[in-house]
Amino acid sequence: MHFAAAAQMRAPVGQDNPFSAPGATVPAQPPAEAASLKASQSPALSIPVAPLGFAAPGAYYLGQRNSLVSLDFLDENRLLFTFRVPGLMRRDASSTENEERQIRAVVLALPSGAVLSEALWTLHDRARYLWPLANGQFLVRDGNEIRQGDASLELKPVLRFPGPLLSLQMDPSQHFLVANSREPAAEDKSAEPPPRAAKTSDYGFEGEAPATRDFMVRILRRDSGQVLLYSRMPNAVPLPINSDGYLESQRGRGLEWSLYLNHFSGGRTALGQVISTCGPTFDFLTGSELLATLCDTLGGHKLAAIATDGRHLWENFAPENAIWPLLVPAANGSRLARESVLLSHPLSARMPFSTEEVRGQLVEVFDAADGRRALTVQAAPVFDAGGNVAFSPSGRRVAVLTGGAIQIFDLPGVSPLPDVEGNHFGR
Repeated sequence: MHFAAAAQMRAPVGQDNPFSAPGATVPAQPPAEAASLKASQSPALSIPVAPLGFAAPGAYYLGQRNSLVSLDFLDENRLLFTFRVPGLMRRDASSTENEERQIRAVVLALPSGAVLSEALWTLHDRARYLWPLANGQFLVRDGNEIRQGDASLELKPVLRFPGPLLSLQMDPSQHFLVANSREPAAEDKSAEPPPRAAKTSDYGFEGEAPATRDFMVRILRRDSGQVLLYSRMPNAVPLPINSDGYLESQRGRGLEWSLYLNHFSGGRTALGQVISTCGPTFDFLTGSELLATLCDTLGGHKLAAIATDGRHLWENFAPENAIWPLLVPAANGSRLARESVLLSHPLSARMPFSTEEVRGQLVEVFDAADGRRALTVQAAPVFDAGGNVAFSPSGRRVAVLTGGAIQIFDLPGVSPLPDVEGNHFGR
């Protein structure tokens, strides 16, 4: 199984799990060419970023996959732009991992670009730090703590974990969190350490795990911090979820990978199979549409959309010289963006690359219903950890950091999503 945690996920002892738990393939479009990086349409407006205090990072950061910016819509007419500001980092003498950095945050009005509010946050690592929520809210991760903010840019703590929080995922409805944290197993293994809610209420559970498994993966309710499932692992793992359960992929014969949805209420449902020469990765775009990033037999990769009733909806191939693909979904599931770093040559085991061979960062926007390409644009500078692309809540606007400005593109309406039971995408 690709996500090794899935088979070992356990419910906290003594807690209830109040959850209850079928297509045509659209022909793939030809990949975009590396040399054709001019935007496929003109932006509706452009906001220069130098007056906001933004400066492009040096080439030193390329390849380190550090999260240096985050571009996020609060609503259709307000944009949150946060970015690392240069300066000396203080290092705690007692730890070689406690790295401090300053993040400047500004809320911008559209279309004027006027600054509505601003703040300076101090964070302590280089991983992704911001996740947008509905209704103009957002989450900020700092070390082992999660805080929540709004347009005022004031941050209030909501969850705290026993160890450093390494990654955070949400289901499309934003009701549940998947949290990976580093928590060395205690000598007393009679209980696992739960996260601590802001109101200091704990959600305890029992269970033993090997001491070598120093990483904890948990599925929690976002509003209360209640732990639904947990597992100790030898490393952090991604775990795609929707409101019904979590995805499991199992290696089959040859290049086949079988997909299953493990329901929070118990049992599992088969979702079909995909073909990939490497371990595929998955993201839920909506509760009923799954995106799979696959490696094809020719050495490239492609994006495939799969309905939870088993139908393969569409697929799109990536350029052969593209690496490190990242997916950015619209909040309502109507669209998604795939951004990839482009090299001067196709990547292979015989042809590794250096940072001097990076030629840009390609952003492709697709309609979720049929995979049609709605926009192609180059992001600049290259941010290999992403954060430089965002959708408005309606999916009708997309913002891209490029050419010394935040460029806002207006997009047409989208086709209806496939009619799958449980699909609540509002058009």
